[in-house]
Amino acid sequence: MDVKTGFFYLFSVVLLFASFRVVTARNPVHAVLFLMLAFSQASGLWLLLQAEFLAMTLVLVYLGAVMVLFLFVVMMLDINLDTLRDGFWKHFPLAATLGALVALEMAAVLMSGFRTSAAPKVAVAVGQVGPEIPNSKALGILLYTEYLMPIQVAAAILLVAMIAAIALTLRHRKDSKAISASEQVHVRASDRLRVLKMEPVKPGDAPNAPNAPEAPEAPATAEASKEIKQ
Repeated sequence: MDVKTGFFYLFSVVLLFASFRVVTARNPVHAVLFLMLAFSQASGLWLLLQAEFLAMTLVLVYLGAVMVLFLFVVMMLDINLDTLRDGFWKHFPLAATLGALVALEMAAVLMSGFRTSAAPKVAVAVGQVGPEIPNSKALGILLYTEYLMPIQVAAAILLVAMIAAIALTLRHRKDSKAISASEQVHVRASDRLRVLKMEPVKPGDAPNAPNAPEAPEAPATAEASKEIKQ
């Protein structure tokens, strides 16, 4: 067994284990982490098949953006695990039937693929050697030459969607607590700070509040207080 075959079995075993744990993990955060592990092992399998573009896309798009977003959303949500388990056995027959159907379809596709012969040989003229171009470079050349117009249309649609998403989030609402940056920059100290003039006091003496009404004098003796009560 060569090194490539060993890496294939290693990536396959870890991928199957991570996929199984995605379904059986009770904690949603652990399930998302196992799904990220499964995607990383799948990208390794794509590299072994010399599909560099698919491997890079799987790592950059799913691992770098989508799954990280899922992880933060699941961590911020207060998910009640008890309510998620309700009705499991009620829907188990339907889920088992669909799972068995998918497994049979995948087995049929894989077995038919294993029965095929070796890769067809390309007839090359004597003395003519084709240039060795990586898959990602060949795909880039194909996209930006023959399919340049669809790429530009897709880019324009994505740009419009991005501008619309930004415009929807920046709409002015009454309950919004957003503060304008220009107002913060042009703020003055006199708008937020008021200086009060107070008389100098000795250490230990409480300062009198400015413009505070004077408190009434307390009765000097107990007899005076009785007279006031009467």
